[in-house]
Amino acid sequence: MNAPAPAGMLQALPAEHRHRLMRFAREVSFPQGTRLFEEGGKADRFWIIRTGSVTLDMHVPGRRAAVIETLRHNELIGCSWLFTPHSWHMGAETTSPLRAYEFDATAIRSMCRDDPALGASVTQWVGDVLAHRLRSARTRLLALYAPHGGGLL
Repeated sequence: MNAPAPAGMLQALPAEHRHRLMRFAREVSFPQGTRLFEEGGKADRFWIIRTGSVTLDMHVPGRRAAVIETLRHNELIGCSWLFTPHSWHMGAETTSPLRAYEFDATAIRSMCRDDPALGASVTQWVGDVLAHRLRSARTRLLALYAPHGGGLL
């Protein structure tokens, strides 16, 4: 059974923190089929989807990359930017034309260090998203590769 998706930034952060983050937002767009990042790459930015969709995938040795989750409107693309070593744990690819807000991770981490309340809000939000993604990854990988009837779910 899938847990509900975590709240988007608009619901997860207090208005004051949302407004402060949005001052750093840059509007970007990508065509369908664009790789936003690769597993193991430097996590130096993140995005909030305005329109379009993105799949998160995970490298599986000896097999094709496994699609873990599809993200849509108001969802966070990228969690690894907040936590050391700041490298992507999954890959991401647009599955339709994408319009998003892009944020520079270094600037946002600095802002979070300077304002502990903001830092706590952002960490809670991203942590909730990350926990959801880990559950989704486990469920998806078990569904793809576990023996049927193994009782692992």
